[in-house]
Amino acid sequence: MKIMSIRKPLLYSFQSSLPKLPVPPVKATVARYLESVRPLLDDEKYREMEVLAKEFQEKTAPRLQRYLRLKSWWTTNYVSDWWEEYVYLRGRSPLMVNSNYYAMDFLYVIPSPIQAARAANVVHSILLYRRRLDRGEIPPMMALGVVPMCSYQSERMFNTTRIPGKETDTLLHLANSKHLAVYHKGRYYKVWFYHGGQLLTPADLEMQFQRILDDPSPPQAGEERLAALTAGDRVPWAEARARFFSRGPNKVALDAIERAAFFLTLDEDEHGHEPARPGCMDAYAKSLLHGRCYDRWFDKSFTLVVYKNGKVGANAEHSWADAPIVGHLWEFTLATDKFQLGYTEGGHCKGDPNRQLSPPQRLRWDIPPEGVAAIEASLRVARALAEDVDFCCFPFSTFGKGLIKRCRTSPDAFIQIALQLAHFRDKGSFCLTYEASMTRLFREGRTETVRSCTSEATAFVRSMADPRQSVSRQRLLRAAAEKHQQLYRLAMTGAGIDRHLFCLYLMSRYLGTQSPFLARVSAGPHGTGAQGWARDRDTGQGHREGHGTGARDRGGHGRTQSGTGKGTGGGHRGSPGGHGGA
Repeated sequence: MKIMSIRKPLLYSFQSSLPKLPVPPVKATVARYLESVRPLLDDEKYREMEVLAKEFQEKTAPRLQRYLRLKSWWTTNYVSDWWEEYVYLRGRSPLMVNSNYYAMDFLYVIPSPIQAARAANVVHSILLYRRRLDRGEIPPMMALGVVPMCSYQSERMFNTTRIPGKETDTLLHLANSKHLAVYHKGRYYKVWFYHGGQLLTPADLEMQFQRILDDPSPPQAGEERLAALTAGDRVPWAEARARFFSRGPNKVALDAIERAAFFLTLDEDEHGHEPARPGCMDAYAKSLLHGRCYDRWFDKSFTLVVYKNGKVGANAEHSWADAPIVGHLWEFTLATDKFQLGYTEGGHCKGDPNRQLSPPQRLRWDIPPEGVAAIEASLRVARALAEDVDFCCFPFSTFGKGLIKRCRTSPDAFIQIALQLAHFRDKGSFCLTYEASMTRLFREGRTETVRSCTSEATAFVRSMADPRQSVSRQRLLRAAAEKHQQLYRLAMTGAGIDRHLFCLYLMSRYLGTQSPFLARVSAGPHGTGAQGWARDRDTGQGHREGHGTGARDRGGHGRTQSGTGKGTGGGHRGSPGGHGGA
C-alpha cells in the first residue's frame, strides 16, 4: 500500500475513497449486547433480557434494519448525522462539564512567563495551523502509517459557534473569519489578526494583547458575567438570546464573538504544575473545565485560555468534532510556539511590532436589567454544577506504556482493566464502562463505544480479591486484555454495539414502532444511554501531557489518560456528586 500511496497527500486526498460505515447484522449486535451486560445482571434479569432480545430479533428488528440499510445507502454515514443531532445538539443541559473537554499546556515548562507574549505566540501558531488547514496542507492521519482516516471533522475547527435553540441547537460555521474575540477582566474585545492582507506577527499580537491588559476601563452593565449564559441550560440561553441579543448593539457585539475564528481568555489567575503545592493540578484542570463559569465562551469551537503566569490551556465544544482533532491542533500549536517561533531572552516575542496598528476594538453592550437577571440565573445553575465536580489530576511517572508493551499487553487494555479493579475496590461492584473508540476508518466516522466491563475483566478483578487464585491471575489478565483488544477492533471496524442500537432505536421512534428491548436498552443503566456509565477517554496524542473531561452522570466518573513510552503519563478524573479523587 505504501508503494501505491501518494507521496505527499493533502488533507482531503482520500476522502472520496474512504468506505462507508457498514450496518452490522442485528443478530451479531444483539449477541454482543447480551454478552456485554452478562457480568452486570443476575441470572433472572439476564434471562428476562434474553427473552426481550429474542422477541426483538424475530418481530421488530427486520423492518427497522431494512429502513436503516436504506438510510445507509443515501447518507454518507448512517450514524453521524443522528449522533450529532440527538446526542449533542438536542441536549438541553449545560455544555460546561457535561460535554466540553479541555487540553493542558506543557507540564513542566512555561516557554514565556509574559502573558501577552505567550498569548501572541500561541495565537499565531494556531493561525498558522488554520492557514495550512484552509490550504489542505496538513497530511491526513494514517492508521499504522498506511490506512487513511477521515478528515471531515477538521472542517469546522475554526469560525464555528454553537447557537442555542429552544428544541435543538445549530452549528454556525463560516468559510472565513479575520478576527478573534478576547475576554479580560469582564470586558470583551475584537482583535483583527490580518493587516494589509498579511497575518499579524507574534510581536504585533503581543502589542495588541498588552493594550488589552493595560486597559483600565471597567466592564459595562451585565458584561462581566455574560458568558454564563453559555454555561447554563440551553433553553434559557436561547430565550435570552432571542429577547436581548437579536437587535441593536447587543447583536453587533454578539456577532463579533460568534463569528470570530476562536475565543481567547486572558485569565487573571495563575496555574500550573507545582510539586510543592498539593492540589495545583486539580485546580488547573477545574479552571480549564469550567473556570469561573463566566469567563469561557463554551459555545465556541474552542476557547484558548492564557493565564497571568504564561501557562495556557483550551476548552473545546464537543459537537463539531472529537478530542483527537483538537489534540492534533494542540500538539502543532505547542511545538510551533516553543521550538519554531521562540522568544527573546526577556521572554517577549521576536521581532518589532507595527506601532501603526489600530488598537483592539472594545465591544459595546446595552443589556437591560431583565437581561442581567437572566445572566445571573444561568450563573447560579453553572456554579452549582461546577461546585458539584470533584477533580483529581496527577502526573504518573512510575512506569509508562513502554513497560506494559514489553510485558506483551496492550497499554489501553491494561488501563481499562486497572480501572475495573479500582472501581470494584471502591464500590464493591461493577458498572458499564464507556471507552470511546474512533471509527474514522470510514467516511465521516466519529466514535463507537467499547464496553470494557467484560466477563473476562470481572473474572480477573475477582481473582485479585481472592488470595487463593494468585497462580491464575496472569492468565486471567491476559485473557481480559485479549478480549478488550478484540472488542476495540470490532468497534473500529464498524461492528460495535451502541451506535447500531442507537440508530435502531431512533428508527423505531420515526416509524412509531414499540420495542420493549430497545426501550430497556436506551433507558440504561445497562443500555446505550449515559446513565450509570463510567466514561473513559484516551485521545492517543503522544506529546500532550494533559487533557480531560467531566462525568455525564452523578453516579459515574469521567476519566482520561495520556501516556508515553518513557514512563510519564497523566490521570484526569472528574466526578460529580461528591465522589473523591482517583
